Amino acid sequence: MPSTRNPGCHTPQEQEGIDKQLLTMCNCVCIPEVKVPGHQGSSVPGSHRAHVLRQFCPLKMHFNVSCSYCGFVSPFPPQGAGGWTPRVSNRSQWLQIDLGDRVVVTAVATQGGYGSSSWVTSYLLMFSDSGRNWKLYRREESIAGFPGNTNADSVVRHRLRPPMEARHLRFLPSAWNPDGRIGMRVEVYGCRFRSDVMDFDGKSSLLYRFVQSTRNPMKDIISLKFKTRQSDGLLLHRRGRNGDFFTLELVKGRLLLITNSAQLTVALGSLLDDQHWHSVLLEHARQHMTLSVDRHSRQFQARGQLSHADLDPEISFGGILAPGKSVTFQRKHFDGCLENINFNGEDIIDLAKKHRPQILIRGNASFSCSQPQSVLVTFPSAGSRLVLPGTPAQDGVSISFQFRTWNQAGLLLSCRHPRGSTGFVLRLRDGALRLGLSPSPGHPLGNLSFTGAGLNDGQWHSVSLTARRNQLTALLRYGTAGADPAPLRIPTSEPSGCLSSGSGSECEASLAGFQGCLRLISINAQEVDLISVQRGVLGNFSSLDIDSCGIRDRCLPNRCEHGGRCSQTWTAFHCNCSGTGYTGATCRQPLYEQSCEAYKHRGESLGRYYVDPDGSGPLQPFPVFCNMTDVPWTVMQHNSSALTRVKGADQNNPHWAVFQYEASLEQLRAIIAGARHCQQMLEFYCRRSRLRDPQDGTPLSWWVGSTHGTRTYWAGSMPEAQTCACGLAGNLGVFSPRTNDTGVLSYKEHLPVTRIVVADAARPSSAAAYRLGPLLCQGDRSFWNSASFHTETSYLHFPTLHAELSADVSFFFKTRASSGVFLENLGITDFISLELRSPREVAFSFDVGNGPCEVTVRAPGPLNDDRWHLVRAERNIKEAWLQVDLLPPGTHTAPEDGHMRLQLNSQLFVGGTATRQRGFLGCIRSLQLNGKALDLEERAEVTPGVQPGCPGHCSTYGHLCHNGGRCQERPRGFSCDCELSAFSGPFCTQEVSAHFGAGSSVTYNFHEFYPLSTNSSPHAASFHGDMTLARERITFSFQTLQTPSLLLYVDSFYNKYLSVILAKNGESHLSVRNINCVVHTVHVECSVNKGKLSYSANASLFYFAFLSSGMEFSAVKSLVLGKILEPGDHVDEDTARAGARGFSGCLSALQFERTAPLKAALHPGRSGRASVPQVTVEACKGNGWVWAVSGAAELGCAGHTPAITIFLAPSPGVVAVAIFILLCMAAVAVHLYQQRSLCATTEVEGPRKQGSNAAAPRCELGRPDTVGGEQQAGL
Repeated sequence: MPSTRNPGCHTPQEQEGIDKQLLTMCNCVCIPEVKVPGHQGSSVPGSHRAHVLRQFCPLKMHFNVSCSYCGFVSPFPPQGAGGWTPRVSNRSQWLQIDLGDRVVVTAVATQGGYGSSSWVTSYLLMFSDSGRNWKLYRREESIAGFPGNTNADSVVRHRLRPPMEARHLRFLPSAWNPDGRIGMRVEVYGCRFRSDVMDFDGKSSLLYRFVQSTRNPMKDIISLKFKTRQSDGLLLHRRGRNGDFFTLELVKGRLLLITNSAQLTVALGSLLDDQHWHSVLLEHARQHMTLSVDRHSRQFQARGQLSHADLDPEISFGGILAPGKSVTFQRKHFDGCLENINFNGEDIIDLAKKHRPQILIRGNASFSCSQPQSVLVTFPSAGSRLVLPGTPAQDGVSISFQFRTWNQAGLLLSCRHPRGSTGFVLRLRDGALRLGLSPSPGHPLGNLSFTGAGLNDGQWHSVSLTARRNQLTALLRYGTAGADPAPLRIPTSEPSGCLSSGSGSECEASLAGFQGCLRLISINAQEVDLISVQRGVLGNFSSLDIDSCGIRDRCLPNRCEHGGRCSQTWTAFHCNCSGTGYTGATCRQPLYEQSCEAYKHRGESLGRYYVDPDGSGPLQPFPVFCNMTDVPWTVMQHNSSALTRVKGADQNNPHWAVFQYEASLEQLRAIIAGARHCQQMLEFYCRRSRLRDPQDGTPLSWWVGSTHGTRTYWAGSMPEAQTCACGLAGNLGVFSPRTNDTGVLSYKEHLPVTRIVVADAARPSSAAAYRLGPLLCQGDRSFWNSASFHTETSYLHFPTLHAELSADVSFFFKTRASSGVFLENLGITDFISLELRSPREVAFSFDVGNGPCEVTVRAPGPLNDDRWHLVRAERNIKEAWLQVDLLPPGTHTAPEDGHMRLQLNSQLFVGGTATRQRGFLGCIRSLQLNGKALDLEERAEVTPGVQPGCPGHCSTYGHLCHNGGRCQERPRGFSCDCELSAFSGPFCTQEVSAHFGAGSSVTYNFHEFYPLSTNSSPHAASFHGDMTLARERITFSFQTLQTPSLLLYVDSFYNKYLSVILAKNGESHLSVRNINCVVHTVHVECSVNKGKLSYSANASLFYFAFLSSGMEFSAVKSLVLGKILEPGDHVDEDTARAGARGFSGCLSALQFERTAPLKAALHPGRSGRASVPQVTVEACKGNGWVWAVSGAAELGCAGHTPAITIFLAPSPGVVAVAIFILLCMAAVAVHLYQQRSLCATTEVEGPRKQGSNAAAPRCELGRPDTVGGEQQAGL
């Protein structure tokens, strides 16, 4: 076989089929009554080993073959007496084959018994080098079993990926023909394996010195294999010229690459101390290193002087061997075997065998692998049990063993005195050993003690127990070597002398069983022969795997995504997703929305939010500020937003400014890519500072964007212009020593600005300054991206979904159809599908090789209601998950040892299937696969039966429009029309408010504006007699410290009016004290409906009164806020007094049925009906106010008791009903009384201007703190 071939057995003739690589075929019959030496009258129980088979086919088991192009050809024809059939068909049988030497096994094939009804339908395959310490072969890192035969004659072949290296094979039937028996004929395919081995005893080492011709100028490659039973030991060490070094060493069963430069440590592998061969490959190219252990790899960059060209031309293996050099640190030597050590193609062990001068060996290193083999036993389930007889001893009993497990709890050992009295129990609890005494059977454990912690780490730990007279001693040793800790001693009341282990009492039986591995079990210093236990000669057992350790590290590789922390038990792994921003079985489901657009349509207001633009992708969520306008803005700040002045910078010493954002560059790129528009304000001021060198055009000032390219165009210009805005306008000819260029950069591919460089501010009288604003992005390109499907045979197709180990899908749909397939992707046998199964049910179906699985969610109401519904589905190696809207999700747990990889090869069909049947009729939007949005509209443009876009959003999102706002459809989404509402904002939730100073006045005319002298005449009223308060509703909120205050005044052409007054105590109006200077925000609501006037305050009280017969408030002329400029003679004294003083404070959310007078005054362009004679009205910013008052002494806290009074004055001759006034006043009084609080005085701060109104508050930005629903004034 050519030496250049690797053991994978790939040759030019490989395509002829692996049938020509026949290694051996055993056609033997195992007769039940065969007499085996040492076993008179019966066959070997539970095992028909190779030496038994050799009695019937010795030529077939000891063979000599030749190799041509890696393929073995058997010299024997396929003949025999029918195959292997054990006497008893159960799961304890196996067929074991000795291949004579280690080979690379690439495939296996099976048949049933010749001409019989005996065949195996599934089996396990184990392998070993020595016939001891068997290991289970797994496919896909999880699949342990192989499908077998369905009849006796057909051949079922399985290619092993990856191939395995072994001398011994064991076939273990797990299922067979239910109408027959176990029967097998097997074939094994493979090729020779060349092996050079060295045995290191824990004290020896090897030094290899190579010549320069061996060094690769591009990179160094080191490869080897190792096996050991020790968890710690150094594999190789290499030093550099400047004291730098790196080592490869085992630490707690993991392989660590450790460097002394930058304290770099890279860990790979786990449970590598299992006495099986493990391959290591280290590639070192300059500072780049790649470490591979078995099938796992990691790439990293070494720092310092660790380039492969800077290292010394020598390497130590097994320990640090550096003759003539000082070793500043010590490492434990390797105790085990190394195989096929290769450096840049040089076979180092072969050089050592030939005693070449490049090799220096210290200690006892031999060229064979004779490591001691210990028999292990696996407890695979909680019901596994091993019962061993004790050996009586006069001075007591001693028991020792080693164990390893992932479980935090489990019963390790129970022992009872032969007379059935005192016993003890050793168990794991919370990862610590706990030793307890049981005084008699059935009694609870007493004297419970514990030692150690974290013993469920998968490492081997040693335990020894000694029971002597009146004392029980427990000794725990972490790992399999090291200093012994202090023993744990427990006094006993009777002498020990335990004879049986595991017989246990009822209390012991209630403890959970141990799941893990044991080895080196000794009783009274005699090691237990577990092979005799396996043969039934010693003790008894149930559900054990003897001569193997089945522990697996399910956290290698770590399947928890986004930094989730993996933990495991014997049967499963779990992900801790806290602090990652994700949830789910594998931390894949994002907790945060992808954009501000998505937050807006959840009904959120402006503020800081975390966004996750790539969903389940690799980018972490990060904070942004969302400005919720009609199309939301995403604001991303950086570390330098102030104006920066530059002076003294030139080309030799330029000024560099680096901008750090709250997110990484990759995260910002994701936001920019998903937005419809992005911009960034850049201001550049200069005084005799040039942007370019006038001689050769060399840039003297520039900025750098996301692609790290130099940008010489400035705000307001275009990328191809390579100049500033004034240069683009052509007015550079006008010289100005001072100029500025201010504008926005909006070319998305270049944003954000990461650096600004100024290199011309050192000349006399030259200077520059700049200011960079935050990055602003608007909209979400994928949120409203949609397609409408009109026929069942139409679909959109996309590239194959990448979903081997995990995949997630999310989208919105709306339809009137009762069923239809949302999406489908097929493989040869695997598939994945999402569909509307019925009007109330959504189904998520898939098959990864374990058989079809389905997750369904059933809604309480119909889903085909032509409203948008959100569907989210995920499939990972632990579970499948489906959720519709906010309904409880459906889940399906994946089998722990089943197929994991979903193999798909067809296109992804959206809205239909490959057969053009059961297609979806309706709309799909915002489709995302694995966090990436699919452009449905682009594909829909060129697909028959599908149209881009989808109308009709108000049926779903109309409820987000509040306070009388009306939902309006848009091509991409919807908007809330707040024209007739007293509120503004994207959802009509922001109160429109105004601050009224002394003498301020706003008049709103309910008809087109006329001069007051004209409108006041009864003649004018005849033209407007239709304006009548019949079902009118008036609502508003106010804050003030002034009493009395006129809150509202409505006048008519017939001298009728309605006034709302906040009055003082002592004026014949019910009132309540306003204590502690607390300013109450009272929401006042009045309505007049066919003679019935209703009043409420803050929606907590509601009263009404009936007006006199014939009383009607018609021909309404105007509404006045603040001071009444022309009150007239028909106004009563209280209203006139309050109207002359006006109102000082804040009014907000004034709604007069379908009009918003206050909004019209603040936005005069919208309506010509509001007039503001004195421009003293300004908007109160924010939904709440913080008052700025010059002192509490002028507030009139004591003795002022504000109340609200509503006046409805009829025309002469019509008498108002007094009961109405009393009821209204009582309503206000009771409401204000419920909000009273104590009065506290404060000192006067600062001087007060002469003539200023002491009770006039100022409205500032901000929301005051609220306690018990009250807003306090900040003085």
